[in-house]
Amino acid sequence: MSNEAVQPYQRIVQDYSEKIRLGRLTAGTKLPSTRELADTYGIAPGTVQRALTELRNAGLIYSHQGRGSFVSDTAGDADQDATTRAIRTLEEQVAALAARLEKLEQRNG
Repeated sequence: MSNEAVQPYQRIVQDYSEKIRLGRLTAGTKLPSTRELADTYGIAPGTVQRALTELRNAGLIYSHQGRGSFVSDTAGDADQDATTRAIRTLEEQVAALAARLEKLEQRNG
C-alpha cells in the first residue's frame, strides 16, 4: 500500500503496531503525547486520538487519563493469538485443498 493511499491516522497505527510487534516498544513503554505525535506526523490532535483509539481497540496499548498511553502487557499475546488463528485457518484450507486434489486424482486416475 502506498503512503498516498494510507489515511494519516493509519500511518500511526501501522508504525506503532510494527514497533510493538518487532519489540522496539515493550510492555509499559510510554508513547509520545498526543501533541508530540501530532507534531511528528504533521496532523491534527484529533487524528492522533483516532489512531490511539485503533491501537487501544487492537489491545496494543492502554491509556490513563492525564498520564498518557502505554504499550499493553498483552500486546505480544494479541499478535500471537492472531498469528495462531491465521495459521490454523491456513492449515484448514490446505487440508481441504489436499482432499479435493485427492478426489480429483482418484476420479482421473
